[in-house]
Amino acid sequence: MAPASCALCPRLCRAARAAGATGICGADDTLRVARAALHMWEEPPISGEAGSGTIFFSGCSLKCVFCQNHEISTGNFGLKIEPERLVQIMLELQDQGALNINLVTATHYAHLLPWAIGRAREEGLSIPIVYNTSGYELERAVRDLGDLVDVWLTDYKYASPDLAAKLSNVRDYPDVARRGLAQMCREIRRRGGIEYDEHGTMLQGMIVRHLVLPGHADDSCRVLDAVWDVAGDVPISVMNQYTPNEGMRVAGGNLARAVTDEEYEHVLDHADDLGFTTLFWQEGGTVDESFTPAFDTTGVLRAADA
Repeated sequence: MAPASCALCPRLCRAARAAGATGICGADDTLRVARAALHMWEEPPISGEAGSGTIFFSGCSLKCVFCQNHEISTGNFGLKIEPERLVQIMLELQDQGALNINLVTATHYAHLLPWAIGRAREEGLSIPIVYNTSGYELERAVRDLGDLVDVWLTDYKYASPDLAAKLSNVRDYPDVARRGLAQMCREIRRRGGIEYDEHGTMLQGMIVRHLVLPGHADDSCRVLDAVWDVAGDVPISVMNQYTPNEGMRVAGGNLARAVTDEEYEHVLDHADDLGFTTLFWQEGGTVDESFTPAFDTTGVLRAADA
C-alpha cells in the first residue's frame, strides 16, 4: 500500500499516494519498473565478471536537468507490477547469475522493500542487496533499511546549495546527503564493516560515487572534502561519463559539453591528496550513450533470459 501522506524522501511532499495522487517523484499508488537485467558497467566490486542484477524503478525525487535517465526519472516510463512480481524479479536475476540485487532509485518505493526483500529471502534469495541512490535520503529512511541493505551505492552530487538548487531543484541536497552518508556509515559499522568475497565482490559496505560536471570541478573537490570529513577513507568512484542530454545541448554553456581531461585530472588529484586509497576512475571513451541502458521493459513482466 502506498503512503496516505508520503514522507519517504526529504521533500516531504505529503502526497496522498494511497488515493492515487502523484508525488513530486512522479509515483502514485502503483509500483513501476522500467528494466530488470544484468548490468556489467557498475564498479568492479558490484558488477564483477557476472554482472549486477539491476532493477530500474520509474520516477525520482530529484529533477536533475542533466539526467541521462530522464525517460524514467522524469518521464516515469515503466510498467506497473505487483510487489509479488518484484520478488520474482529478484529471484530470476539471481538465477541468471547476478552477483547482487541492485535497486536503482528505489527511494519512493522504500515502503515496499521490507516485505519484498523479506519474501525473496524466504524463497531463496541469498545474494547481497545493493541500494543505488542519488544520496538524497532521510537519515531515518537509511536507518530503517539498515538491516535489509548490504551495500550502499550512493551518489554525493554537490557541495554547493546554489548548484544543487540550480541543477537538481533541491537546495538542501548537500546537508541531506551529508547526514544520509553519515547514517550509512553507522549502519555498515554496526554490521561489522566492509566485506568482500574471495573474488573481490563487495558483500557488505559502501561506495560513494561522484559525477564530475563540466565547469564545476571545484565543487567536485569540495564534495570529496565532505566525503572524507564524514566517512573517512571509504571506497569512492569519481566518474567522467557525463553526457549532455538534448536539453543541455540546446541550452548551451558548460553542461552542453563533456568534462575535459584537465577538469577530471584536477578532481582525481584532489582525491589522491586527501588520501583515498580505494578510488575507481574512468578512462577515455566513457562519454557514450551506451552507458545508459535501453529502458525497454526488459525483464519486467518476464525474465530477461526467458
